[in-house]
Amino acid sequence: MKRLNIAAAVTVLMVAAGCGPAGADDRQAAAPVAATPSTEVVAEEAPEPEPEPTTAKPTPTKTKATETKATRKPEPSPTEDPFNMQLPPCADYVGKAVSRAKAKTALNAAATKVYWPGSAPKLRVPADLIRSVAWHESGWVSNIRNCDGGYGLMQVMPDTRDFVNQRFEKNYDVEDHRQNAIIGANYLAWLTKYFGEKYFAENYDLSTAKCRTDASPCLLNLVINGYNMGPGSTEETYLAGKKLSNPKYVHLIRANMRECDCDRF
Repeated sequence: MKRLNIAAAVTVLMVAAGCGPAGADDRQAAAPVAATPSTEVVAEEAPEPEPEPTTAKPTPTKTKATETKATRKPEPSPTEDPFNMQLPPCADYVGKAVSRAKAKTALNAAATKVYWPGSAPKLRVPADLIRSVAWHESGWVSNIRNCDGGYGLMQVMPDTRDFVNQRFEKNYDVEDHRQNAIIGANYLAWLTKYFGEKYFAENYDLSTAKCRTDASPCLLNLVINGYNMGPGSTEETYLAGKKLSNPKYVHLIRANMRECDCDRF
């Protein structure tokens, strides 16, 4: 509505000044009168109009079609932050974040670890799963402290940190981006073993080929659901109707696994 009001005001000014639609009609009506037999009028007006449109500066008429690769400005997208997350008012940043390149290195390194060397030595958490979860949770920003207490790359909750440290006899620090990635990956590994043992005959295959859709209750989808909702809610919904308790979250992570803005880093 503001644009319409401004346009209307401009039109009024143009009409008052004689350069709007009404001004154009006035000029057309005056032309025959100016072309009288008077020699003074003809002699002065004939030379003046020709140089203006034909020889005046050509540069303002340059269009995108005439631009070359050398003169065209580069597209801004490669340098823009693809995550662009607006933090809620109760969330904040703690200290200085590491670069996205260092975050990626930490996430990939967490995927190389064997979290169950004794009872499940072949259990691996895929790197693309870890990276996709971290991208959705934090955009690979290592120093976000969220309203609910989640922190860092994997938005590790205080209870999850305590559980992993106690269960695996570790002392991981969530504020260290490398250890934050390990806590998140370790928790994904625990969920894989938990659901794999109970419902998939100790088959810990997290391949997407085992899932018919993003919403089917395959092991991968249960693990992703469990990371967001916890094992209790995930298991309860699965037993009640072979469904996921938060299929939207699972779909978003699976979509990141297929194609992610984080792939540019």
